[in-house]
Amino acid sequence: MSPAVDAAELRRRTRDLLAAHPPATTDRTDFLKARFDAGLAWVHYPEGLGGLDAPRSLQQAVDAELAAADAPDNDPRRIGIGLGMAAPTILGFGTDEQKRRFLRPLWVGEEVWCQLFSEPGAGSDLAALATRAVRDGDDWVVDGQKVWTSSAHAARWAILIARTDPDLPKHRGISYFICDMTDPGVDVRPLRQMTGEAEFNEVFLSGVRIPDSHRLGPVGEGWKVAQTTLMNERVSIGGSRIPREGGMIGPVSRTWRERPELRTHHTHQRLLTLWVEAEVARLTGERLRQQLVAGQPGPEGSGMKLAFARLNQQISGLEVELLGDEGLLYGDWTMVRPELVDFTGRDAGYRYLRSKGNSIEGGTSEVLLNIVAERVLGLPAEPRNDKDVAWKDLSR
Repeated sequence: MSPAVDAAELRRRTRDLLAAHPPATTDRTDFLKARFDAGLAWVHYPEGLGGLDAPRSLQQAVDAELAAADAPDNDPRRIGIGLGMAAPTILGFGTDEQKRRFLRPLWVGEEVWCQLFSEPGAGSDLAALATRAVRDGDDWVVDGQKVWTSSAHAARWAILIARTDPDLPKHRGISYFICDMTDPGVDVRPLRQMTGEAEFNEVFLSGVRIPDSHRLGPVGEGWKVAQTTLMNERVSIGGSRIPREGGMIGPVSRTWRERPELRTHHTHQRLLTLWVEAEVARLTGERLRQQLVAGQPGPEGSGMKLAFARLNQQISGLEVELLGDEGLLYGDWTMVRPELVDFTGRDAGYRYLRSKGNSIEGGTSEVLLNIVAERVLGLPAEPRNDKDVAWKDLSR
């Protein structure tokens, strides 16, 4: 970390950026590229990779200056998988060449990313994945199927885990790759949800060739690399910064204030309880982000994601109940393939249906409960009889 870079220095550098590239007259993409090159994209990243080796907590000094100048952002909701999952994994395990190639267009938003992890035959046991990657000279040939892949229809790149040695136990025979979604053999098909949308996809991989230069981490250590992705994913889902009454609690609170004729004693008590719990979760998220300043996210992110899913489902259920007959209405069932996920968008019916997926995506609540129990609370691990058994010998 450079001792010369403090909040005052970052504000000065940001003002210099704004003077050299006025947001009102500079192309949006050009401005974002200049911001990255100035080290003001994510200040805690290394110099030359969008950062200045500064403390993560100083990012807010940059963001405040840019917001005051009405500077464009990189539309983080659209590129959330790249920012929240791919980038920290590439930074932690990528080669210098991979970091230079991928991080700038990722942050600027020129290249969208998706995540090829989940599989229909593995369920919540991600390490039981069956997608195979076989070495062929300088390439790996990948065959298999992935599912629940957000943004695959809009993505240029994917982070992918595949089995490279079926003779090893399931956690030790996995490798981690960067997959070009435009390559031959990649087939993306929409999965329509009960919301009417198809924000998810299933992805079929048939003879897809991935160069070994697009492997992240050593062969066979993909599970270790994937843990970095998963921990960051849970923080990005459950620990995002929101204002008071942000998220799901906001719409139902507004309805309560604006529609006094809907109020009952029972719904009042439930709203008070959920409001307090939502505020506790929000403040806990702030504390978690402060801990991130000192290092990488740990299993605490699983606890935040658990709270996020539970509260979203309970709050959206209360909102539908509060609205009575109106809560049964649904605005639009049109099948669309959105480029971003909006958990709180549209109407109450949408929020109620969409929140059902919160306890599945980013790790099921049942799996996360085990993680919290074993890695946070230190409780004895559940017995596992497949720990030392070769993947190919497991019953499926």
